[in-house]
Amino acid sequence: MAELELPLAAVRRQIASGVDILIHLGRMRDKSRKLLEVSEVCGYEDDEIKIQPLYQWQEEKGLVQAAPLMHREKLERAGVKL
Repeated sequence: MAELELPLAAVRRQIASGVDILIHLGRMRDKSRKLLEVSEVCGYEDDEIKIQPLYQWQEEKGLVQAAPLMHREKLERAGVKL
C-alpha cells in the first residue's frame, strides 16, 4: 500500500468527511496545558478543508481578588451561536 498514490484532493476529502470536531490543546508559558480552541469541520470546498471555531481560549489581564496582576482565563464562544 505504500506505493499507492492518491490525489491530495481525495485525501483531504476523506479527512474532512471523517472528522467532525477538532480540539486544540497547547502548552502555556507556565508549563501547564490548556484547551485553546474547539472547531467544527464544515466540509471540503475550493481545495481546502473548511473549519469554523466554536470556542476559543481568551486571556484577560487584570486584577483578581486573590493576587494582583494574576491572569484570568476563560473559554469564549466564537462565531456561531448554538
